[in-house]
Order: sequence, then C-alpha cells, then structure tokens
Amino acid sequence: MTVVPGLRERKKQRTRDTLIRVALELFTTQGYEGTTVDEIADAVDVSQRTFFRYFATKEDVAFAVQQMVEERFLDALTERPAEEGPLEAMRNAVLSAWDTIGEAIAEVVPVELYLRSFQVIESTPALLAVHLRRSTEMEESIARLIAGREGLDVDEDPRPRIAVAAFSGVMRVTGQLWGRSEDPTLEAIRALTERYLDHLGPALEPHWRTGA
Repeated sequence: MTVVPGLRERKKQRTRDTLIRVALELFTTQGYEGTTVDEIADAVDVSQRTFFRYFATKEDVAFAVQQMVEERFLDALTERPAEEGPLEAMRNAVLSAWDTIGEAIAEVVPVELYLRSFQVIESTPALLAVHLRRSTEMEESIARLIAGREGLDVDEDPRPRIAVAAFSGVMRVTGQLWGRSEDPTLEAIRALTERYLDHLGPALEPHWRTGA
C-alpha cells in the first residue's frame, strides 16, 4: 500500500527541493566557490540553521541530485535478472536508469539545470575531488553488490572490483566527453554511454588490428 506523506513531510520535501534548485542555479551562474551557504539560504528565505538541517555541507547540496541518480542505478542493478553476467547487468542497469531518471530529476530540479550542474562539477577542482572520492565509494558498493549476485567474497576474489573498475572507467570517460560536447541532454549522455559500454568487451580483446 502506498503511504501518502503528511503535510509536514511534504513541506519539508518542498523546502529541501527548493534549496537544491536554488543552490544549483547559483552554482551554475556564479560558480560553486563564489556561492555561500548564506546566499542559498537567503534566496530561499530560510535561515542558515534551516539549511544545515537539510544538508551538512555546501558540497552535500551540490551532489544531492547526483546521489539520487546513483541510488536509482543501484536499485536498477539490484533488480537485474540473476542470469545476466556482471558487465551485462551493469550495462543494462545504467541504461535502464537513464531511461527513467529524467522524470525523477524533474520532480526536484529542471533536468537541464541538473545537466549543467554536472558540468560545473567536472570543471570545479574542489567538486571534482569530491566527485572522485564519491566515485570510489560507489565503486566499492557496486563491487560488493556484484559479488553478492555471483556468490563471491569480494575480499578474496578480485573479479568484482576489476569488473566495476572497468565499468566505472567507461562511465567517467563518457561523462567527460559529454561535458565537453555541444549536446547537453539526457538523450546524448545515454547514447554516448551505450556506445562506449558496447565497446568495453572489444577493447579487452588481446588484439585490435584487423586480421591479428
């Protein structure tokens, strides 16, 4: 049975969503480092104390939507059929997540704003460092999930971490290429992701030259 949130919970969610939207708007127009928590709070007409009830740091609000995207991917991966191999399951999970994530993002912020904020992360050294740390933590979560699917001990069998490292490398490359492209849309990053993931297997072949 679906539980409908009460009025108080809906108000809290609206406040949180508004803080995210305003923060991303400021980050994308005047830069992450040029934006203060006070500016975000003032623009939403709440106190700094209220901001910190929702987010522990400024970087937390910068990655709030990204965290939602990552959770959507983990959920999709968890639901993949057991007969799919690790790389196939990750590929299908990320493409499935991209197919549905637009609507979920739009409930919080405009999709175009989220995509622009992703480019801010890629171009801001402080945020890029956080992004790389978060990516490492995410890779460990995925590796443990894959190991569980395959009935393996992730600390004894290196294959889950190796497979996830290869997959994550493709995701980083496509994110960087998309960030430099002239088509900042969900459709564009999904298509680029699919194309590069489809080349992961051939890239691991021992020889690339025709006839080798």
